[in-house]
Amino acid sequence: MELGGLWDRLMEDRILAYIVGALAAAMVALLLALRLWPRDSRGDESQAWPFFPKRPLTEEEQALYHSLVKALPEHIILAQVQLSQLLGVRKGHNIHEWYNRINHLSADFVVCGKDATVIAVIDLDNDTRDRGDRQADDARKHRALSAASIRVLHWQAWNLPDTVEIRRQLLAPHTAPARSSNEAPLRATH
Repeated sequence: MELGGLWDRLMEDRILAYIVGALAAAMVALLLALRLWPRDSRGDESQAWPFFPKRPLTEEEQALYHSLVKALPEHIILAQVQLSQLLGVRKGHNIHEWYNRINHLSADFVVCGKDATVIAVIDLDNDTRDRGDRQADDARKHRALSAASIRVLHWQAWNLPDTVEIRRQLLAPHTAPARSSNEAPLRATH
């Protein structure tokens, strides 16, 4: 073997040795960094979770809830219901696409018959309803509920109706928008 070829081979082996050494050093550094880096608690089930109990209804919502129960004892009153629990998606439409439009929206109160048929949704208007993002969400919520012919009532937190007025507004005959005969029936989603 000639001397030039031997030198080239040694240099190639030396470069390869440097590359392998650099990769090994990088791996060791990465392993040490992962070991010493503060861990994300999402994957560690042994750590205490940071939750605490809170009331699901504000004082205003509690007052309205109790008034609804008193005024409508023959009905089911639900609070803080996700729209995805109230609305189905018609056949021929992408369920996920349409639910993504409403997935974070909820109804403050839902009044149902004893058979769980939705009679109306009640939204409690307070100071937060004036925010721009809240107005856009409310418009989307109202559009979705109207598309399903669900009646929506808006009551101001500072001017809640009494039990007689609640019964009058909710039990008075209500004409839902007529549904065209060519609309597809609702598709079950559960």
